[in-house]
Amino acid sequence: MTRSWESQGFGRLLVAGRAAMLFGGLAALLASCALFRGEQREAWRADAELACFSARLVQESPYVRRAPEIDGAGACGLSRPFAVSALAYASVGLAPAATLSCSMVPSLESWIAAVVQPAAHAFYGVPVAQLTVASSYSCRTIAGSSNTSEHAFANALDVSAFTLVDGRRITVLRGWRGDAIDQAFLRAVHDGACAQFSTVLGPDANADHRDHFHLDLARHNASGTYKVCE
Repeated sequence: MTRSWESQGFGRLLVAGRAAMLFGGLAALLASCALFRGEQREAWRADAELACFSARLVQESPYVRRAPEIDGAGACGLSRPFAVSALAYASVGLAPAATLSCSMVPSLESWIAAVVQPAAHAFYGVPVAQLTVASSYSCRTIAGSSNTSEHAFANALDVSAFTLVDGRRITVLRGWRGDAIDQAFLRAVHDGACAQFSTVLGPDANADHRDHFHLDLARHNASGTYKVCE
């Protein structure tokens, strides 16, 4: 049985379409690799990592474990990352587990202890049991920019929701402009994060952060004293 001219033509179009999709995906991958080619990791990152390990700021446990070295494209990666599934303070879980730099772990612990749990008790009467992780390590640039993201160095964490011990879940997407209590809680934990991190971005920063808080330890000036809190 021979195929009609129409069916043969459709087959050719289908093959051509698949080839175009494959080529497009490959081109995007190559462009991503080229974006990081030749970029070097800043010296302060190794210094910060060494200082954190020397001060023994992170205590390993079944929930905070050393992970293999990350050697990504260009400058992406980290020599001694941690895989974190829960934080020691009040056993607050991270779901899914996050890949973080040494410095990020105690900063998160401090934020939970000094800001998140007090706010949860004040507004809901119970503590937070889990943070929903939208992103941790990812070899990529900042959205809408050619600058490398702190996620590319495991030096950032995106949090999209907080789950209380009684099962209630407060999401950044719905709560930021939702129920009055949720609004107050989310603004308290967002603003309080600015004391622990050098960059804190939420829904008021831009549309890319409408559904999560971005927390990182970027060095915005030579002394590391400048902060961005939006």
